[in-house]
Amino acid sequence: MALISSVRERQAMSDDEKLIDLGAERARRVHDLNDKRLNEVRNAFEQAMPLNCKKPKKKPKKR
Repeated sequence: MALISSVRERQAMSDDEKLIDLGAERARRVHDLNDKRLNEVRNAFEQAMPLNCKKPKKKPKKR
């Protein structure tokens, strides 16, 4: 009996490797879609209101 149960456990373990966690895959896909949408909005804002890389230098105060 022990031999049969160990064979079944090995078979079950090999089947588990082939299974796909649909919940995790869906969460990953939704996350990727949200990242894509966020990048599109970020690019639109950068085109509409570009960020200045260099700050203008202030004039020295006269004493």
